[in-house]
Amino acid sequence: MVRELTPELAAIAKKDLNENPKQLENDLTNLKEWISKQPHLKARTDDQWLAALLRGCKFSLERAKSKLDLFYTLRSTAPDVTLRLKPTEPAFIEFLRLGTCLILPQSKNLHPTVIMIRPGAFDPEKYNGADIMCILYYLVQILVMENDVAAVMGTMILVDYQNVTMSHLTQANPSLLKKLVAVSQDSLPLRLKGSHHVNVPPGIEIIFKLVSGFLGEKAKQRLRIYKCYEELLEILPKDTVPVEYGGSGSSVKEVIEYWENKIIEYRPWLEEEMKYGTDESKRVNKDNYDVSNQGSFRALDID
Repeated sequence: MVRELTPELAAIAKKDLNENPKQLENDLTNLKEWISKQPHLKARTDDQWLAALLRGCKFSLERAKSKLDLFYTLRSTAPDVTLRLKPTEPAFIEFLRLGTCLILPQSKNLHPTVIMIRPGAFDPEKYNGADIMCILYYLVQILVMENDVAAVMGTMILVDYQNVTMSHLTQANPSLLKKLVAVSQDSLPLRLKGSHHVNVPPGIEIIFKLVSGFLGEKAKQRLRIYKCYEELLEILPKDTVPVEYGGSGSSVKEVIEYWENKIIEYRPWLEEEMKYGTDESKRVNKDNYDVSNQGSFRALDID
């Protein structure tokens, strides 16, 4: 069963996403039937999960099929990003506790959910920037199962580069950056409504230039750089920004503890999730999502 939206959120979903509650059940049935006919694909078919996927694609069944396929394909073809840390293993919690990836509490106002990335919080001698995306990859799945505002309103990425060193930056090779964009922009079920960057260090321009080659046009237009946290509070809801950053939201420690508890709560669900993916030897069209082919998974765009 799909959770019923609040009247205000339902109105936004109808206007912005083309959602029709009377058509939703039929859309879910069509998507499930399509999944069952794909010999290479083993995918989750929970109604709430698929509904979030449809919302992220503005109820275009063809876009939803492509995104769903890509989501699980990347688990098979880009394990260096999606399976670096498995959510069912202690190493996942260990890295989560560093606070490199924080999905902030939902604002009381209807606003895109804010995902805060803090790459300077990890030791580059021990971890890799791809670990952050791996954390995000699984936290988002829990998010869309619980947060209808995120599914309807989308997300905003906030990147704080405080304490980022040259050792962090040198990890960002073009191949890895391409995969990170594929996961975050093209495969996740949530619409990306913009990315905001603060404490940007010297040398980051090279990485921005590389990443821009993989971004859709809307993503490029929505990328913003800020000089200080005060500027961020002008565009982000103060009640969701952590107190350490001048907001009135939960502390970083509290956000980490919240998501650690969620990972524990969802452990059976995540254990099942580990069984899903693709068998590329059974794929009918093998050219669609070959991550070795530059730009081959750029069929989708953010919105």
